[in-house]
Amino acid sequence: MRQSHQLPLVGLLLFSLIPSQLCTICEVSKENYSRLNPLLSTMIHSKYTRGIQAANVLLSLRLVGIQDQNIEQKLLKEVRDSEEKKDLTSGQLALVILALRACQNSDESVTYFHLVSQLEEKFQEEIKNMGVHDGNPLTNYYQLSLDLLTLCLFNGSYTITEVKNHFTPENKNFYFGGQFSVDTGAMAVLALTCVKRSIMNHQILTNGEDLQHINNYTESLVKKILSEKKGNGLIGNIYSTGEAMQALFVSPNYYNKNEWNCQQTLDTVLKEISQEAFHMPTAAAQILPALMGKTYLDVNNVSSCASSPGHLNISIDELIPVEPTISPIKISVNYTVQINETFFTNVTVPKGSVFLDVMKEAQKINQTAFRFTYAESSWGPYITSVQGLKENSNDRTYWQLLSGGEPVSQGVASYVVHNGENLEVRWSKY
Repeated sequence: MRQSHQLPLVGLLLFSLIPSQLCTICEVSKENYSRLNPLLSTMIHSKYTRGIQAANVLLSLRLVGIQDQNIEQKLLKEVRDSEEKKDLTSGQLALVILALRACQNSDESVTYFHLVSQLEEKFQEEIKNMGVHDGNPLTNYYQLSLDLLTLCLFNGSYTITEVKNHFTPENKNFYFGGQFSVDTGAMAVLALTCVKRSIMNHQILTNGEDLQHINNYTESLVKKILSEKKGNGLIGNIYSTGEAMQALFVSPNYYNKNEWNCQQTLDTVLKEISQEAFHMPTAAAQILPALMGKTYLDVNNVSSCASSPGHLNISIDELIPVEPTISPIKISVNYTVQINETFFTNVTVPKGSVFLDVMKEAQKINQTAFRFTYAESSWGPYITSVQGLKENSNDRTYWQLLSGGEPVSQGVASYVVHNGENLEVRWSKY
């Protein structure tokens, strides 16, 4: 059960200080709906729309009101198959719950009650791991925030004390390589906003001091998100912008109107879509709700979900598959593995290949130096080991992908390589 306290008078007084639940939202106009076609094509036709990525896609399509029975049944099968696997991380399970419950009637809740119970257990395992391993969760704080959001939305168990202790904005887990993680901060803002609303709706009784902590955390995280805004309106990078927009939609009283030009951000994202920036289903699925003025807080509010089929006025049947073009032309790239020593090779791959293709070709050249393993995640494949050395969240170690000595902003299966490029996989800490 959730933690309950008698609400003192000071708590009632503090309610007047809480920002309103109304959102400041901009969204794509009907005249520009067709510009979203590449996103929908990627989400529906990509070879990666399977497993946990299908959950992202199903969640996004339901939120924006695209209803196609054939596509929905296909995605539901993928999501339910994922649910039956016993090795889902806490965040993956949270995503499955969000996808299955999104915009569904409340009588569906009994069907998925066991999943919420499982998430409660996984959330506690994350908390326990932090107590044993220097504050490091089993996964990461993006997933922990997604866990809290899902538990909050679907009446799962958590305590205000856990929220107060683990979601302080200066927590090291909000940073990756010394850089504030915009999407992690944004997910935390959504989760904290849900918790705050639960308090305001008297679903949770607590004291005014705890409530003030949540307000302060939210305000600080919003400021950190806005500090990562670029001159063109993107927040962090193109892939973190969608969730950052959601966070800003639900927290308008924590910043001034002149601190964020929503329309500029929207225009830049539409331009990036036209330049095929979104190759992975998850990337497309995470940006789409914000473009339609939706947030993950709308998931359990059927009335706020678009209710009529074809809300975007887009015919699914007319969508053309969008995949990176593989050319018969060959290119040459340099590939390096950096651990305690450096291993180098030159690899020839077809033009249009991705980072993962280069790694596979290098492995064929020298199995000992370039062998690696990878696993599927909600963002597609990610590298789990090189030369048998495995990433470890308790030690905050991972395999970093670089080009020309700079970290790449896309995943191993979506970053398209270029002729003469210097690629590197480096053993790193975050």
